[in-house]
Amino acid sequence: MRFIAGTLAVAVLAAASAVAQPGPGVPPAPASTEVSAADPLSTAATYAYIMDGDTGLPLYSKRGDEPMIPASMSKLMLYYMVFERIKAGRLAMTDEFTVSEHAWRTGGAGTDGSTMFLPLNSKVNVQDLLKGAVIVSGNDACIVLAEGLFGSEDAYARQATTRGKELGLTNSTFANATGLDDPRHRMSAHDISLLSFRLIKDFPEFYPLFSEPEFTFNKTRQYNRNPLLRELDGADGVKTGHLSVSGYGLVGSAVREGKRRIIVLNGLASETARKQEGPRVMRSAFLDFTSATLVTKGAQVAVADVWLGEQAQVPLVAAEDYAVGLHLDAVDKIKGEVVYKGPLYAPVKEGDVVGELVITAPGTPTKRIPVAAGATVNQLGFFGKAMLGLRGD
Repeated sequence: MRFIAGTLAVAVLAAASAVAQPGPGVPPAPASTEVSAADPLSTAATYAYIMDGDTGLPLYSKRGDEPMIPASMSKLMLYYMVFERIKAGRLAMTDEFTVSEHAWRTGGAGTDGSTMFLPLNSKVNVQDLLKGAVIVSGNDACIVLAEGLFGSEDAYARQATTRGKELGLTNSTFANATGLDDPRHRMSAHDISLLSFRLIKDFPEFYPLFSEPEFTFNKTRQYNRNPLLRELDGADGVKTGHLSVSGYGLVGSAVREGKRRIIVLNGLASETARKQEGPRVMRSAFLDFTSATLVTKGAQVAVADVWLGEQAQVPLVAAEDYAVGLHLDAVDKIKGEVVYKGPLYAPVKEGDVVGELVITAPGTPTKRIPVAAGATVNQLGFFGKAMLGLRGD
């Protein structure tokens, strides 16, 4: 038996059907028959992720949940933990830490990595260390901060892994403060995007540091490597990364017309590719991808017949909200179907889950939302049943 659902309280879900299947119990929703859509972004990056920077909703993912070598993009975790301590009053910008031999040898002037050129055994205040770490990605500055706050890089890495899990970074483990290659040091593109989202939301007073174009320390002037800051209007962060084993990476954020997008790319072949692909993907994030609430909790999604009830029908309502991010080309291909065992048998209690709303769209996983009775329908009394029998229903 097939019913056409009433108008759905959704943003873009154009139509839905309600399928009542005979027999007891609610069956599993039918599997989606959608053929996977071609990659709408077509990026050369090995890993890519786009997030709605206002809601945290994912808009696009290419191997986004796979742990990867994050290089310097993992320094975002150190920044977050430093900002937490400053905001809590446990650390001041004027506090000073000493440049250890480990920080100097691992991340200093004699290395081929990013450096702030900190002199051995010098004392440097937190404000300068943060600028050196955020703006020019100084490995020495990151190690000095980690050692000054946690005692050692290893101690920092243990606490960073724990804190990351608390923040929802489910595919991240940390082995150092720099992002230098270590088999224990991994993050997913999703986790980097989420961490960037949290940095922007949790520390608006510190976030402008990420858009600073340059930093001079000890008479050495260096520039922010983020190509978005120079190539794209509205860009205000966040971080680049590069190792020979990981390729070139970028986590970027920008605001246009009051909307924010966050992108993560990794595995690009060259700095030139990053300079070109970063702005292209960010423009696509604004122009080609959208987020929408497809259904809201309590919205009527169908009407079901009720057998032996005081009312012949009962509205079916969504038991939870559902919002999704997707490519604009997929919007008119969204489909919804309510599946339940029917007709329902009275009595029916308001709030009882009786089926599922199955939503499919190209490029997104099938979503199954519980559907509940939107009203109570009592069972017919003796005379009501008798009259039903006389009518032959």
